[in-house]
Amino acid sequence: MRFAVDTGGTFTDLIVEDDENGLHMYKASTTPSDPIKGVLDSLALAAEDFGLGLDAFLAKGDMFIHGTTHAINAIVTGNTAKTAFLTTEGHRDILVFREGGRMEPFNFTVPYPQPYLPRALSYEIPGRILSDASEMNPLDEGRVVEILEELKAKEVEAIAVCLLWSIINSAHEDRVGELIEQHLPGVPYTLSNVLNPSLREYRRASSAAIDASLKPLMSAYMHNLTGRLSDAGFAGRVLIATSQGGMMDASDVAEHPIHLINSGPSMAPVSGRYFAREDEGSDTAVIADTGGTTYDVSLVRRGRIPWTRETWIGQPYRGHMTGFPSVDVKSIGAGGGSIAWVDDGGMLHVGPQSAGAVPGPSCYGQGGDKPTVTDASLVLGYLDPEFFLGGSMALDLDGARGAIERDVAGPMGIGLEDAAAAIISIATENMVQAIVDITVNQGIDPRDAILIGGGGAAGLNSTAIGRRLGSERVVIPEVGAALSAAGAMMSDLHSQYTRTFFATSENFDAAGVNQILDGLEARCNAFIDGPGKGSISQTIEFFAEARYPDQVWEIEVPLAARRFESDADVEALIEEFHKVHEDLFAINDPGSGIEVVGWTASVKCQLKESESGSLAPAEEDTSIDGTRKVYFAETGYVDATVRRFEAMKTGETLPGPAIIESPFTTVVVNPGATAERRASGSVSIVPGVAPAAK
Repeated sequence: MRFAVDTGGTFTDLIVEDDENGLHMYKASTTPSDPIKGVLDSLALAAEDFGLGLDAFLAKGDMFIHGTTHAINAIVTGNTAKTAFLTTEGHRDILVFREGGRMEPFNFTVPYPQPYLPRALSYEIPGRILSDASEMNPLDEGRVVEILEELKAKEVEAIAVCLLWSIINSAHEDRVGELIEQHLPGVPYTLSNVLNPSLREYRRASSAAIDASLKPLMSAYMHNLTGRLSDAGFAGRVLIATSQGGMMDASDVAEHPIHLINSGPSMAPVSGRYFAREDEGSDTAVIADTGGTTYDVSLVRRGRIPWTRETWIGQPYRGHMTGFPSVDVKSIGAGGGSIAWVDDGGMLHVGPQSAGAVPGPSCYGQGGDKPTVTDASLVLGYLDPEFFLGGSMALDLDGARGAIERDVAGPMGIGLEDAAAAIISIATENMVQAIVDITVNQGIDPRDAILIGGGGAAGLNSTAIGRRLGSERVVIPEVGAALSAAGAMMSDLHSQYTRTFFATSENFDAAGVNQILDGLEARCNAFIDGPGKGSISQTIEFFAEARYPDQVWEIEVPLAARRFESDADVEALIEEFHKVHEDLFAINDPGSGIEVVGWTASVKCQLKESESGSLAPAEEDTSIDGTRKVYFAETGYVDATVRRFEAMKTGETLPGPAIIESPFTTVVVNPGATAERRASGSVSIVPGVAPAAK
């Protein structure tokens, strides 16, 4: 038995895989002050459903996979460790100067962002390595010791080290690490050449700073998680979902917590890829994961999940760059808990503020009094107030009506239902724009991609989003309400290694490149023999970070061969680069040579025999049908067919207007759309065309 848990801002999702590979889904409220309590609460719900005590239930499990927002929440709220930054003499302001770029080039009212670590805790270390790996000035170890004594007096909790050209010659940086261990034993530190040996100083410095600042917190969190699971009866392996769409052991993640920045959202495209292939036979998909707080958009492109090094915490150029590869996920403040509000000019907005788990939407009856997307869905008849979360949580319809009337309908001078429909419409448009941004930026026409709707609130407006985009199909998986947790159940043990080595296609140093690839493959094999020991299968892939001459940025290009044995292997790399460049930017220069600045090896170890996205059959009779009044902006109130998700048979079609309900999600099939149940359990929707407004 295996468990996969994704802790979101509002709900904690749990997927349980039983001994027959059937999946079971559960949701519990997230406890922001103690996220592990939400994890244990979801497991307690599952244990009760299985008719077991929590200890007996957990004793059956051999693997626990966890996706968590704890790391990113700590950064956003400023709850990271007191961290010092050590760098080469003369370069103290790497984190201050950052990289060029502005979201709004002519808006000078936005203050310059503060560095991730304060300048007062940034220190210069005498000694210099040059770009050819030679030593210009020796490391001043005496000065390093003086700095460490000063850090001890200031009670610094972690240290980030980033010296110039340590990616070519790490001797100075490694020695600083040894001195930290001697003079500040027990204080965690991060060396940039170990964590992120890639080109560009700010990105390496930023990744080292972020990683070091998270180490005390995440080490304690992982220790607390494994300890409380053990105390509750779990004796299996604890794995953590990473930003790269894979898994790592909890102990390894505690050593490199930067892997956790996009821990939960990175899993959605893993399951999205499965459902796009399984349900629609497509290798291109847009995965939209709608939670209570955020709307996370990611892609599957030709069967691959795109990665990016342009990962920002906060707004681009105004936030902090992780400098670390991550699944490309775009997040906006839009979800079931997004708050609707009217500005002084009478304009309606939805989000980015969210009611979150506490106090929650007005209809939760837990102290929230702001109108949200969930409240609007309840007022429009999309949600059944007596069947939310399968009836375990009754919704307050009068509370939702009152909040929308007071804060939206009244100020805008429109009717209650029109106000609620406007909230859904604005939220839908915000989500559409997020999808357009990420698809167009990567050369994908969203009309040619399958839209996968995940998250508990996805079904409320995925049909409308698909219609707005011009999508041919919208797929709502049966486990879509826990899409990231389902992706974690499908993911592999994963690690990635990078080396900087410059090569040009005109004068390609095959021997030097092959030596780099030999070293990277050796690290991959060590991973297979270590954390990956006992895995079912293993794969190693190689990538080049390449560009046209004089370009500033590189793109990632997969290598067809593991080594460069002939000129044909070099030509294959050049041709693949031109192809990838055209895919991304709709232009290339086939007559030009290329430059490669870095090489990457990715290793994956498969831990389970096969993927599965189907829930185990329900035991009770769920064939209850009916109708209820539902309001759409184009039609007004209509009688919509109500059908239980799990009661629909494979191949059964359902024309809109209709509502498909399960204990975990509600799918709105708008008038003019048609839904069909797939063999995997998913509902596949043809969005169709909206009827003419009355």
